[in-house]
Amino acid sequence: MRHFHPGQNMSRKEALSQFINQIHGRPVVVKLNSGVDYRGVLACLDGYMNIALDQTEEYVNGQLKNKYGDAFIRGNNVLYISTQKRRV
Repeated sequence: MRHFHPGQNMSRKEALSQFINQIHGRPVVVKLNSGVDYRGVLACLDGYMNIALDQTEEYVNGQLKNKYGDAFIRGNNVLYISTQKRRV
């Protein structure tokens, strides 16, 4: 799992931008305030935490509930986003 830690010579904004660039196109887990997880490949993330995912799967209480091709998650619903290991 990758964590966001700004470097000494880097502003927080620059470090966050670099982190987002590193995880773009990689598998992520998006946890919503409701407790639902969405897992997929990060296609886009903006400054409002609006997130676009490809190959999206919805998990409720750890159980797979739905599979979607593309999904858009509104940023105000997001508790956190983290990277996950690539699917086998």
